Amino acid sequence: MSTPTVNDLAELREHLTRPDGTTVLALPGDPGYAVATPWNVAKTVTPQAVVLAETAEDISRTVAFATDQGLRVAVQCTGHGATGLTAQDVEKADVLLVHTGRMNDVQIDPQTRTARLGAGVIWQQVIEAAAPYGLAPIVGSAPGVGAVGFLTGGGIGPLSRTYGLASDLVRAFELVTGNGELRRVTATENPELFWGLRGGKATLGIVTAVELELLPLSGFYGGAIYLDAGDAEVTGRVLHAWRAWSLNLPEHANTSIAIFQLPPLPAVPPPLAGRMTVGIRYTSTAPEPEAAELFAPMRALGTPLIDAVGPMPFAAIGAVHADPVDPMPVAEEATLLSELPTEAVDEILRVTGPGSGSVQLVAEIRRLGGVLAKEPEHADAFSHREAGYSFFAAGVLAPEIAAIVKPQAQAMTAALARWSTGGFMPNFSSDLTAAERVSSYDESTRKRLADLADSYDPAGTFRVGQVVRH
Repeated sequence: MSTPTVNDLAELREHLTRPDGTTVLALPGDPGYAVATPWNVAKTVTPQAVVLAETAEDISRTVAFATDQGLRVAVQCTGHGATGLTAQDVEKADVLLVHTGRMNDVQIDPQTRTARLGAGVIWQQVIEAAAPYGLAPIVGSAPGVGAVGFLTGGGIGPLSRTYGLASDLVRAFELVTGNGELRRVTATENPELFWGLRGGKATLGIVTAVELELLPLSGFYGGAIYLDAGDAEVTGRVLHAWRAWSLNLPEHANTSIAIFQLPPLPAVPPPLAGRMTVGIRYTSTAPEPEAAELFAPMRALGTPLIDAVGPMPFAAIGAVHADPVDPMPVAEEATLLSELPTEAVDEILRVTGPGSGSVQLVAEIRRLGGVLAKEPEHADAFSHREAGYSFFAAGVLAPEIAAIVKPQAQAMTAALARWSTGGFMPNFSSDLTAAERVSSYDESTRKRLADLADSYDPAGTFRVGQVVRH
């Protein structure tokens, strides 16, 4: 495809120009183009132009124009899951990026316990808008991520064993498909798209709004404790004890354990800075005495450097994982595990624990199962509910270690290959190649998604980013 010129984009600019003469189309060097820079600044995102969408019509006109001109369209909000738009990955010359950050309206209906979210809403906005009514959305570990991208990937977070995937609570999407048509998508209206949007990421189009059910939940019992991990024997005892404890947790309880190597920076609590630590995360929706009693064996493992487990308002859900907020260059690696035997814990300790030479910022094991493992009310494109655990590693691409971060993380997942399901969660696949990304789905789901994409986007306008195509 030839590179579109400013003149080629004149028609689109005209469609996106407001009565006062302002436009939401930004070319390189224009004000607004820089919003294409994703949260993960290790990813280069340099499209031919950025559409700073304010309405569904902006998106519809952009997609219709791109389809007519033989261009492609990608979508981004915060860029936490950015895949990159470069000559090495996708030929940037023919890609327009729709940035949804300005579509950030949140409407809460306390009577029906539902929320309507614009495409650019982040979870923290929903949390804060719903809290006065004693309501809450199901969110991930980082409330600063975009809600729509999280939902289209299924969405696993600190309460998933209790309530299932975040996308299980979606009631409707509004979607622009490959011809620029805006469609309403529910379990009964365009049901095939409703199936595919819950797990299929950006495969089927650009979501402009979503309606979802909220939970009558104002708080929980949980947080995290952090223990010193400088001694290999002590760290091994902690991980093995957590494994045994996690096996038979009731559905009201959720947990993960992580080995951290946090730098001595102002944002890092001094007890954790510049040392290896183990963090045990926990949430429970049971009454406080029951929830505290269940967690007591983890508290008994040693004297915590920090103990931040207790009753919490739902608005503090982000404190459970305390994920980084500021943009940074990171490389990630993940895998799903069918089970976590003692031998798997030994392997994790060998490749991530004291004396391993690990430079990863975090290496996490998360307990899955519970309600997450059950079939939802409406079938969806999320393929890996049966996994028992997940493993995730992330490292900062600082100059002195950048060359070894990714290979080392890949060696970590390779060490767990005996217990891996071979699959990936869609929201943890941004670092995968297009060939690897298909493992986010089983074969029948992958084929069905690709068939739907061919049907609703025959021109291949959305054949870019986290998508499934033939």
